[in-house]
Amino acid sequence: MNTTQIEKAARFRALHQRYGVLLIPNPWDAGSARLLAHLGFEALATSSAASAGTLGRTDGKISRDEALAHVRQIVQATDLPVSGDLENGFSPEPTCVAETIRLAAETGLVGGSIEDYTGDPQKPQYDLHHAMERIAAAVSVAKGLPFPFTLTARAENFIRGNPNLDDVIQRLVAYEQAGADVLFAPALPDLQAIREVCAAVRKPVNFMVGVKGKSFTVAELAAAGVKRISFAGSLYRAAMTGLLNAASEIKGTGTFNYLQSTLTTAELNFHF
Repeated sequence: MNTTQIEKAARFRALHQRYGVLLIPNPWDAGSARLLAHLGFEALATSSAASAGTLGRTDGKISRDEALAHVRQIVQATDLPVSGDLENGFSPEPTCVAETIRLAAETGLVGGSIEDYTGDPQKPQYDLHHAMERIAAAVSVAKGLPFPFTLTARAENFIRGNPNLDDVIQRLVAYEQAGADVLFAPALPDLQAIREVCAAVRKPVNFMVGVKGKSFTVAELAAAGVKRISFAGSLYRAAMTGLLNAASEIKGTGTFNYLQSTLTTAELNFHF
């Protein structure tokens, strides 16, 4: 593997500028990263939920060091550009968010996302001014790197109990003004909301597939103005669904019918 971080970063930035939608799946370990690369995907992203799941924890329950160690495994698995789910920067303080971006770049990432979730269920999102300061601090470090680090800013309203589309748009516009390269609001409820978000900003918009009833087709999302589609922890959950169903069959009935629809070792190894 001889693709440099600078080359990966330039390629990742170009994928956001070309015509069409960028599909950016979320592996959860080196093996799933290699499989996705072999299928022809052009870039990868990590998932905080999937990362936590590999450690037997729930989303948001891992440290920055643990998250960066997981990211490094994904980065080293393929020659593809990788963007990291950096949660809320692992701190409320802009200086610490900036440090998270610097450390993320050291792992080999060429992009990453910062969300405005506080971690406090009583006040789940940072005030807009403070949220902007956090994004601006991340942008400052990103722009000082020797390669174009693609920073994604996330407005968490619809997954944190504040389903206010006007507030989402206000936040994303502010994050764009602070210098974010990509805008992202998880779990937008319908195509009209997606269209309104895309129309309100000039930078590329990421849509997250993974919520039942709120995951539209690629063609529908492209028509609405979406530039990038990620999958959060949904691929990890699909894999775990297969494990749960197979294990439940064994435990419940003593049969092994799951083998009929399972890849052989040779078939799986073909993708590595």
